[in-house]
Amino acid sequence: MLRPEESTSSPHQQNTREKGGNFTLERVAELSEILASKVESAINEIERLNGQTHMIAINARIEASRAGMAGKAFSVVAEQMNDLSGKIGIVSKKMRNESRGSIDELGSLIKTQATIVRGTRLSDLALTNIDLIDRNLYERSCDVRWWATDDGVISALYKKTKENYALVSKRLGVILNSYTVYFDLVLCDLDGNVIANGRPESYRSVGMNVKNTEWFTSAMKTGSGKEFGFQTVCKCSVVNNELSLVFSCTVREHGEQNGAIIGVLGVVFRWEELAQKIVKGVHIADEEKDKTRICIVDENDLLLADSKDLILDDKIEFLGKNELFKEKKDFIISDYNDGKCCIAHALSSGYETYASGWHSMIIQKL
Repeated sequence: MLRPEESTSSPHQQNTREKGGNFTLERVAELSEILASKVESAINEIERLNGQTHMIAINARIEASRAGMAGKAFSVVAEQMNDLSGKIGIVSKKMRNESRGSIDELGSLIKTQATIVRGTRLSDLALTNIDLIDRNLYERSCDVRWWATDDGVISALYKKTKENYALVSKRLGVILNSYTVYFDLVLCDLDGNVIANGRPESYRSVGMNVKNTEWFTSAMKTGSGKEFGFQTVCKCSVVNNELSLVFSCTVREHGEQNGAIIGVLGVVFRWEELAQKIVKGVHIADEEKDKTRICIVDENDLLLADSKDLILDDKIEFLGKNELFKEKKDFIISDYNDGKCCIAHALSSGYETYASGWHSMIIQKL
């Protein structure tokens, strides 16, 4: 069972966030821009006042000149005011140039670091998502290879009687009662005819022919019972077109891995219950949720899982995608849906003997 991720923040950290807001590098960058604006305004005000002082000094010198000897002392004061005004002008110009350069550099560094922190965090989450999926699907590949050697399954394909079909159906039903992650288990003969399933009361697949399905044909192409067949996310006909993944394995004589093929067992996995729970359960802040899309795509960019619920109905396209998808884990800043976004990616690295080969993505608008 997947459980929502619990917060690891301390009460002090939570109280600090509540009192002081969300302390992120993006917020620090925003504050640096506010500081730059305020410093610029202050320098403008200094220059405005200095301009007035300069004009007063000029007027004082004019009046002192008119007063002759009587205004000589006042003329010295006026000269000092004019000199001071000039020095203030030099200082304010230097302050403008130096502060603007330093603050701009600070803001740029903070924004760059904020982007790196965001991208790294999101790509780590993307890797966690695909790792959870690969680990879960690895177990499914083990299940089907194990159950294909079950005595009841082998006996039904050997004896081909209604009694044996009924017995194997009950046997498959017992397995399903313990493994609730499956819609159904279906057993087929060599011609692709379904001869038994574990939930006949829910899915009337007996009598259907599945020889042209990918899961049946891929199983028939395997070289031994160590291998398995597979059909990616699809609306599966044997379970009333439910969104499923299907793992399959050949049933072989005497349950031996290299025995002659006598049939195929298919396990129909409840895909949405796993995938959608993963992509919608990613631990991100509430204020990020509306601007974040979390998804799993296949090698053809088709959506297999999607926090926006557009499974099999949409593709993800953006500039730089091909380069990003070559990396095991990385992120880029690119335009997506008419906005600048941080697009994080992680490639399936596999678990044990299984790898989906899919791409995990988190797209967050900046």
